[in-house]
Amino acid sequence: MGCSPHTLSSASSASARHRPDHFFTARHRAPPRGIAVYQSARRAKRTSRRFVTLAAAAALACAGVTPASAADRQDRPVRHNFAEAFFWNVSTPRIAPDGANDWSCRPSAAHPHPVILLHGTLENMHDNWAAAAPLLANNGYCVFALNFGGLTPDAWAQGTGDIRDSAHELAAFVDAVRRSTGAAEVDIVGHSQGAMMPRYYLKYLGGADKVNRLVGLAPPNHGTTLVGLTELGKQLNLLGLVNSGLNAVAPAMTQQEVDSDFLNDLNRNGDTVSGVHYTVIATKYDQIVTPYTSSLLSGRNVDNIVVQDSCPLDYSEHLELSYDPIALTLMLNALDPAHPRPVPCLLVLPLTGPVL
Repeated sequence: MGCSPHTLSSASSASARHRPDHFFTARHRAPPRGIAVYQSARRAKRTSRRFVTLAAAAALACAGVTPASAADRQDRPVRHNFAEAFFWNVSTPRIAPDGANDWSCRPSAAHPHPVILLHGTLENMHDNWAAAAPLLANNGYCVFALNFGGLTPDAWAQGTGDIRDSAHELAAFVDAVRRSTGAAEVDIVGHSQGAMMPRYYLKYLGGADKVNRLVGLAPPNHGTTLVGLTELGKQLNLLGLVNSGLNAVAPAMTQQEVDSDFLNDLNRNGDTVSGVHYTVIATKYDQIVTPYTSSLLSGRNVDNIVVQDSCPLDYSEHLELSYDPIALTLMLNALDPAHPRPVPCLLVLPLTGPVL
């Protein structure tokens, strides 16, 4: 059994992990002043849970092969099983994923842009990013994550509120990360709604001057038919009734439907804005964003990637994609195109990940 490329890479200057309930410590300086209200709502005690999957065990075994700076490197376990991570993490939405939200982190010359991770609808930062956050931290990035759009800060299902309001939450968080790290721009990696919502921030809230790259995993950029259910609802004259109920509790869900007013406005006059590079990573087995081609963007500064073009053995669907080692390698390459890693090819099952 070989080692996948992303497990062999390590950080050259990783910082100590941050506990979100203790901003004022000798090792971690206070968060930026402008985000104090936001963070007080999100503050919670951090517990440490580490479950070393076979893939993570392989990463640890391989770590000694490529020591970049052994004194500074931190080898955090990287899970590749969505179902396992969701089971353990969904009920603790306030806990940042391992490797994220160390407000003392300073970007390195190799990775000058902090990475902000944005979860999908009905998910949270803890259950969505148990793979990407430690992987990015292991590779030397300053990593940050937030919850947005929840009915309450404690709600396990975040990302249900009006997407325009969530974009304003993102705007405040980006400014906080920039102030804390000293970086002029950030990179954003999002999954599902978390990969589409930033486009509103870029287009309407001044984000284009503060974001270098947007990497999206299975975004509903042009809406979803929910495997044809929206069209069936129209034919049965039920869609309006269902949407009225959803709008009362989860407007983000109707905003992501094909031909919604929100998406028509977002995509008017083009999918992209100048100055930002976009990468879309999609899977043809997506059961949430349908058709999967709805994820793809048009524009001169866009790279559209379908994971099965890199590996036909990858059966990742919408949920597993943010844990998929193939998609995550493509993510690393999108963030650092000057130093591309070989993309592995291995059998990846829906929901449960690689078969090793």
